Amino acid sequence: MMLRRLTLRDFVIVTSLEVDLGAGFTALTGETGAGKSILIDALQLALGSRSDAGVVREGAARADITAEFEPSSVLIARLAPWLEEAGFDAIDDEQPALLLRRVVDAQGKSRAWINGSPATVAQLRELGEHLVDIHGQHAWQSLTRADSVRALVDAQAGVDTAALQAAWSTRREAQRRLDEAKARQASLDSERERLQWQITELDKLNPGADEWPELNAEHQRLAHGQAILDAAQLALNAVSEADDSADSLTSRAIHALEDVAGVEQNLADALEVLRGAQAQLQDAAHSLNAALRHTELDPDRLGELDTRLSTWMGLARRFRKTADELPGTLLAWKAELAELDAAADIDGLAREADKAHAAWLKVAQGVSRQRAKAAPQLAASVTQAMQALGMAGGRFEVALTAQPEPQAYGLESAEFLVAGHAGSTPRPLGKVASGGELSRLALAIAVTTSQQAGLDEQVDTLIFDEIDSGVGGQVADTVGRLMQQLGEGRQVLAVTHLAQVAASAHHHLVVSKALQGKQTTSDIRPVDGDTRVQEVARMLGGSITDTSRAHAQAMLAQAHEAAAKVQAAATPAGKGGKPRKAA
Repeated sequence: MMLRRLTLRDFVIVTSLEVDLGAGFTALTGETGAGKSILIDALQLALGSRSDAGVVREGAARADITAEFEPSSVLIARLAPWLEEAGFDAIDDEQPALLLRRVVDAQGKSRAWINGSPATVAQLRELGEHLVDIHGQHAWQSLTRADSVRALVDAQAGVDTAALQAAWSTRREAQRRLDEAKARQASLDSERERLQWQITELDKLNPGADEWPELNAEHQRLAHGQAILDAAQLALNAVSEADDSADSLTSRAIHALEDVAGVEQNLADALEVLRGAQAQLQDAAHSLNAALRHTELDPDRLGELDTRLSTWMGLARRFRKTADELPGTLLAWKAELAELDAAADIDGLAREADKAHAAWLKVAQGVSRQRAKAAPQLAASVTQAMQALGMAGGRFEVALTAQPEPQAYGLESAEFLVAGHAGSTPRPLGKVASGGELSRLALAIAVTTSQQAGLDEQVDTLIFDEIDSGVGGQVADTVGRLMQQLGEGRQVLAVTHLAQVAASAHHHLVVSKALQGKQTTSDIRPVDGDTRVQEVARMLGGSITDTSRAHAQAMLAQAHEAAAKVQAAATPAGKGGKPRKAA
């Protein structure tokens, strides 16, 4: 998946810039201080690096960076599940490119998008790891850090670090539970006794989940039974039982109106109302009779309820709970006791810890075998690259040292050793290599690991940000050829100050800085033909002379011939072929 276009708006000293990038090796050059690394900084921002308000051009409201990647079949297949799971649009005929966008406002707040959908910076960073591999000018510094060395060796070995970390996490958690159980054994016993007593007390009550409101309702009915009977009987008498009950009086009124309702409409209406009232009175009497039949005075049951409610309230006060919380409290205490019983099972926890350790050890031993196989291969390849980078006779080794205790990263540490010349003993890289040697070693390792990466692990875009610092002469020619060779199968972008490296590029971009009004702005433009000769001549000596121009033309011609030979050698017989044309 090649980086096809990078668009910048109001970024640092760039007002507006759109850079189209092609396949192969592209060199990025310019005067010191012109801002050659701005393009790399912008790309890193689009790939999820940390941001702040300082990236916004002075006077602008926000910086806006968009990186457009052209899909390759291998990466499309690799990224499709990730894009689908994260909810982003797939790469297809309707969406033929992968777009990463990042906006940072003047307050330093950042927003991100993937294929037009909002994304987190972490998602940008995760996706970016599959797209671009950036080697900075201080890449050598990471070669002295144990974690970086180990990560590089693991990448070459194809180690599944996620599986190793998962096994380690399981092992660590099992060991933590065992250690805590041992340390808390005495307190656990005391806690278990307390819980068991509380559970026993509540189990005597055995409170039902919905029992409390039902108990209260039944108690209320029984406690007020006599009052209910008296009130119902009195109401029944008033409605229908007494001689002057409402039903009797209503009947008399109805009889009085029945003979005359036919001749007076108002009386007819009143008659209908009275008949309706009588029906309702009769319904009320029916309900009152039912209440009298079903309401019983049960002093024994009332006593039982009094006792149970009293016990219930007493336990609630004792355990400082509300009455309706007791059923849930009992269940919670039983669950807590079960956890304590499990935590107190030292033998069981020890078995689980041993099992988790054995599972981790199996994964770690597999990782050790992968590292042991990859280390000499990496060492041999870097040693070979050193010979052409001004370190003839030198030797590179990857030392794997067994650790006395298990570690999250496995059973061994990794360290780079180097012998700068023939006959010397390899020693830790940071202690014996000079700054220039370190830069060349970083370059050798970067090129070697990029070439050795399997198709499934490869990223299609490699970026070298002044990694050739401290290099010159014949070594610079070698650096240029190495990057040119890498560019035959990958997209390579190099920020460089070396004319030899720039001349070897298939494409050449020049960064320039100018004062517009009161602001300094940066611009990037492609160069070819005579303009490119001028730039290479400038890089050779600062001032451009006929001699430097002639030298630049010769370097470009030589690099073009070298590229043609590499292309021809890589072209299968009978298929034809055409060398990649340099810009």
